[in-house]
Amino acid sequence: MSHHLDTPLAAQGGQLYIDDLYVFNGDRATVFVMDVNSSVTKADIKRGFHAEARYEFKIHFNGSDLEELTYRFAFGEPDGNATQTLELYELTGADARDDAAMGTPIAQGRTGEMTTGQRVRIWAGRISDPFYIDLDELATINGAVKNGAKVDRSAWRVDQAKNSFAGTTVESIVLEVSHDEPLLREGTEIGVWCRTLLATDAGGWRQINRAGHPMMWPVFWPHDTDFSDPANFRHPRQDLPEDGEEIANAVAGVVAANGTAPDPQAYGWSVARTLYPDVLSYTVGTAANYGFAVHNGRTMADNAPEVMFSLILNAGTTSGLTPDVTKAARADSFPYVVPA
Repeated sequence: MSHHLDTPLAAQGGQLYIDDLYVFNGDRATVFVMDVNSSVTKADIKRGFHAEARYEFKIHFNGSDLEELTYRFAFGEPDGNATQTLELYELTGADARDDAAMGTPIAQGRTGEMTTGQRVRIWAGRISDPFYIDLDELATINGAVKNGAKVDRSAWRVDQAKNSFAGTTVESIVLEVSHDEPLLREGTEIGVWCRTLLATDAGGWRQINRAGHPMMWPVFWPHDTDFSDPANFRHPRQDLPEDGEEIANAVAGVVAANGTAPDPQAYGWSVARTLYPDVLSYTVGTAANYGFAVHNGRTMADNAPEVMFSLILNAGTTSGLTPDVTKAARADSFPYVVPA
């Protein structure tokens, strides 16, 4: 359930809160990107990655409810140059969903540097945020979804849209996995989500935050400022049975008020089934696109807010922005991001 918004908890612990997940085709490889710790909170955030946390990419195959491949990152304490050691572990089969499993170490390196391992390349560090949205437009959508009301755009003009994230930064983990990896051959159908976990006093691990589809948290739970919603802690397979009705009802209310669906409740449930389980689907080796017609991975250029707003309202909704506004924050080759 990704978020970018200015909340007290995000300001206090941004290292653990996920801003975006991207999955796309790279140089004969699949690229997984997890962004955390946005500077949009305008707080004196703690730089880098949490040294007592885990950062994981979870991968399902062929529509399975359970992940069978996990890539787990761990980081050391910052040194005098504000860089950190990093370690990557691979977990497969039942171990991929077992927090107690140790996994197989496949790469070691440092933030700010390219790290290579068996069939992987890694880069992690502070980058210019490639995400783009006008938060004033988001506010109009928030109000409509919360209240089951017509969208009031009187305070927002499309011709004056601005990128609220211009000049902001995030901490990014970029993992590129070669198509030579047997589990991620071209044509493989995968579902991807990511999460952060924090070590507990009892010696275990507590899931703190997770992300799959973009814009879930800003649209549906913008006022959950302490991030206590159970969506943070559950597994995606629990999403639809535990929370489908909430999403369906929220969407039904807003499309009914805006007159954009003949059967609001049926449309609400269709959206709930589209977004749940909250896992980003992708066909390995294909051109990624999180678009209106298809959700196939997500590139850093994709206009995710525009797609999500249109889905929720069942009406074409422009953001007033194009990918060009963050062109300087994207690169065509590894690591695909631009260090800040």
